[in-house]
Amino acid sequence: MTKIFETPLYPYKRCNDQDAGASVRHKVVIIGAGPVGLAMGIDLAQEGIEVVIVDDNDKVSFGSRAICFAKRPLEILDRLGCGQPMVDKGVEWDVGKVFFDDREVYKFDLLPEEGHQRPAFINLQQYYFEEYLVNRVRELEAAGAPIEIRGGNKVTAIGTHDDHVTLEIDTQEGSYNLEAEWLIPCDGAGSPTRKMLGLDFVGRVFEDNFLIADVIMEADFPTERWFWFDPPFNKGQSALLHKQPDGVWRIDLQLGWDIDKEKEKKPENVIPRLKAMLGDDVQFELEWVSIYTFQCRRMEAFRHGRVMFAGDAAHQVSPFGARGANSGLQDTDNLAWKLKLVMEGKAPDSLLDSYNVERVHGAEENILNSSRSTDFITPKSEMSRLLRDAVLDLSEHHEFARPLVNSGRLSVPCTYDGSPLNSSDALDGPARTRPGSACPDVPLGDDYLLPKLGGNFTLLTIDADAPDMVEEDGIEVTRLALSVKDDKSGALKARYLGDATSAVYLIRPDQHVAARRPNYDDNLFRAAIRRATGKE
Repeated sequence: MTKIFETPLYPYKRCNDQDAGASVRHKVVIIGAGPVGLAMGIDLAQEGIEVVIVDDNDKVSFGSRAICFAKRPLEILDRLGCGQPMVDKGVEWDVGKVFFDDREVYKFDLLPEEGHQRPAFINLQQYYFEEYLVNRVRELEAAGAPIEIRGGNKVTAIGTHDDHVTLEIDTQEGSYNLEAEWLIPCDGAGSPTRKMLGLDFVGRVFEDNFLIADVIMEADFPTERWFWFDPPFNKGQSALLHKQPDGVWRIDLQLGWDIDKEKEKKPENVIPRLKAMLGDDVQFELEWVSIYTFQCRRMEAFRHGRVMFAGDAAHQVSPFGARGANSGLQDTDNLAWKLKLVMEGKAPDSLLDSYNVERVHGAEENILNSSRSTDFITPKSEMSRLLRDAVLDLSEHHEFARPLVNSGRLSVPCTYDGSPLNSSDALDGPARTRPGSACPDVPLGDDYLLPKLGGNFTLLTIDADAPDMVEEDGIEVTRLALSVKDDKSGALKARYLGDATSAVYLIRPDQHVAARRPNYDDNLFRAAIRRATGKE
């Protein structure tokens, strides 16, 4: 059977722009048909915004690459129409175990509370993720949505102007030019767009390398995340084991800094390492091998006029913690609704500056956590190593030491504390739903809260009166009325009320809280709407 990553899903096809004789202008052009670019295109197309996605490739990624998808990105994908196939195919997990030498010293549960539609994490190869996104694009195309993927279209030059961006595109049939009102580069860590515009990253490159191996095997390991410090099969280093669909297991082995990368990737060198870990009697087949270097870096600014970077093109983190693709999806979730309002004339251009403010904040948070994980996993001095090993020893029997163990703090949604779009918090409610935070899910009978919020501004009332619809300067906000009387699980009260008896929340289209108060005040909530759309 031909593997999906060997099959062109968006092969080159000559487009009308190549025969136009002059540059054709499009509303939005996205560079890169990876997970972030496809998600960005789907989000915009669902809102009726014309978008063209260009990529010099014509198929999904080779190898598993990003494999861990957290609950919040899965909730975003639900809104984009492709969350269910991810969950159906993916391997669900919420338990992780940490080993020191050959001893289990720590176990954790990522989703100890109930009442969420989506699991804490699933493991799924990136090529499946990209396939489901391409399938969703095809569904939208068939329904008449204004979205197009152009494979075999390589951007070779970019020019920026006050009201548009020009692009030169190279194809197998020659070059052509087009224009974009807005350009969104999602072209990965090595972003050619970033280089063409003379932009760069700031941050750290850590002196360490890890071998990634996708291994096909039958194994009776439980569906858990296993991380080893200083294991017998990789002394002085670390290792990671994850289960994926189709009998594929992801293994990461720390190699150190001074290595010959090409030599280490050869099967004759990889297989003995894997046999030392798995045992000589385990039969396995290599599907994919790669080597990566820890990097925690970002662009100084994600917005440059009419060009807005997203995903790995804007920021990089080490993979322990699953912050790459997950944070990239949160970039698209933050940007799409803002760009829509600006394009429709319902918000000022300055609203897009909040994309830069909020997602740089998110990148800094991810880089901080990822850097701390990297420093714990790969100590830079003998004293640091002694301290780490003492923490691991203590964690086996003493609970106080376990929060200090850092095998990769796993991805959680960013809270935009200090965002210019937040209104002051007037509710003495739970910290987890303060302004700037992503809404946690709640079971509502046979349904859940987040699907009811959808992707529009919502006035969420809990045992409080308010108008069914508020229109403020072109922004329509519809009401979702709930009551703790119907809250059989207690999750609504615990997550949104706390000790309060009533609450009114203004929820943004990306399901982040913009404002909350104990009761509805028309003037104050209208001001909060203006603030959340960059008008105050």
